[in-house]
Amino acid sequence: MNLILLFPEEVQGDRVTLTDHRAEHIRTVLRSTEGDQLRVGLLNGPIGTATVESVARREVALRLELHGPVPLIPPTALILALPRPIMLKRVLAQATALGVARIFLINANRVEKSFFQASLLQDQGYNTALIQGLEQAVDTRLPEVTIHQRFRPFVEDILPAFLADFPVRLIAHPTATARLPEMAPVPLSEQAILAIGPEGGWVDFEIDRFAVCGFKGFSLGPRILRVDSAVPALLAQLELLRRLTPRAS
Repeated sequence: MNLILLFPEEVQGDRVTLTDHRAEHIRTVLRSTEGDQLRVGLLNGPIGTATVESVARREVALRLELHGPVPLIPPTALILALPRPIMLKRVLAQATALGVARIFLINANRVEKSFFQASLLQDQGYNTALIQGLEQAVDTRLPEVTIHQRFRPFVEDILPAFLADFPVRLIAHPTATARLPEMAPVPLSEQAILAIGPEGGWVDFEIDRFAVCGFKGFSLGPRILRVDSAVPALLAQLELLRRLTPRAS
């Protein structure tokens, strides 16, 4: 945990009292004592510092100075064919740590329909994984997550409304011949939306529907990765493309 993330409803003026895993982390991992300063952030708000006022067995009291910057909204959105729930937690935490503004969890031909009944998807149970990603990455911008159980209505009716914000549209698929740098401009200065399929990949119909929406297909090469490896690998590659500068001619 590299950031103590706070929620607006628990902050009283310039103070907050923590009684959960954050207090335990401050006591047992950071071993903070009265007067120590910690890095804190307000959910969807600024990052600042907190001074430890008291440390008790069950609670930690902090005085806040939340006058730092508000992190920028990440320039990437992720479309993810819903993986098995035990994998979804890891994927959401990793994607959030690497930086995504939106996550669309969608159905696909090779997605088990029972996955949508997972308790993790009920009452925004996935937020715990998102928070873990923010705490790791020192960020406060919670990604917006939406769940879509029918593929065709999503890709034909819902997705087009967002595409104007994402000039760079990419879809990963094991049988594609192009590599990511061939499909995305270098440096990548525009907002991008990335679609990653289920174990086994997309079927042809799904690839065709994304192509109608302007998505360009690419692969990672001959090695086929599991979803929980592909997501961080591809998001990291996008971040690298954003940082590269053109070579001098």
